[in-house]
Amino acid sequence: MNDPSREGAAARALPYLLLALTVLLWSGNLVVGRAGREVLPPIAFNFWRWAVALLILLPFAWRELITARHVVRREWKILTLLAATGITTFHSAVYTGLSQTQAINGALYFATSPLFFVLLTWTLFGQRITWRQALGVAASMLGAAIVIACGDLAALAGLQLAAGDLWLLLAVALWALYSVLLQRRPADLPPLALLAATIVIGLALLTPLYALELAAGRHLTLGLESVLSIGYVSLFASVIAYIFWNRGVREVGPNPAGVMLNLMPIFSAVLAITLLGERLAGYHWLGAALVLAGILLAGRRT
Repeated sequence: MNDPSREGAAARALPYLLLALTVLLWSGNLVVGRAGREVLPPIAFNFWRWAVALLILLPFAWRELITARHVVRREWKILTLLAATGITTFHSAVYTGLSQTQAINGALYFATSPLFFVLLTWTLFGQRITWRQALGVAASMLGAAIVIACGDLAALAGLQLAAGDLWLLLAVALWALYSVLLQRRPADLPPLALLAATIVIGLALLTPLYALELAAGRHLTLGLESVLSIGYVSLFASVIAYIFWNRGVREVGPNPAGVMLNLMPIFSAVLAITLLGERLAGYHWLGAALVLAGILLAGRRT
């Protein structure tokens, strides 16, 4: 006989699992974006990322998209805002920033995202943060900072912002805006149709930016590295991750979802240990414990 309490707990945990998997996929995206900066100009990388993602998605989404085309026409304003923030400008800013600064800086700036989430939900929708959420945000940001600073928080005081860092901070603000705007998504637009519609609009907005980049003489270098990079970000960091993220935000709300982004430094450290042979230190355990405690606090229902 099924235990209703266990089924209820599993249902409540599922959105957080999806959000955690999303952050893991995006941690890989930061590594790929930094590694491919020599062969993939930022706008070209973003354009082909979403063009390939659309080809992957359309066989599964085209029926929903055709059926809901009247919803797309009716809700074109909010869909355009979602596309402009989540598709066109966000990743363009990420890849521009990663071409000029280290991926670990990107992980640090994404650890500040809960502040943007809280500020935007309060400014746009008047949603107040609870003391539990505030404590969770503070704990998880402290844990993220400990991991990035390798246990030496004083090292953060010497962090100097370059142009790439400012691009990454802009990207964090754009992602927070996209996630908050998801609360205004059309309720009668199925998830795959929503993602496909925003990709189509986002690519249309990206096209003139791509043309300007080509006119400036910045061209994609076609080769194994660029193909594998685009393949990874198109399937895993785009289609799968966006489906997971949109579902998670729909279930738990933007503020608890934003706190989950503090897992990015933790996952970045795990990737470095796994792929680069780096060693696990005590500050990794401390930082991870604070991040997870913060997520539990911020996500707990009152």
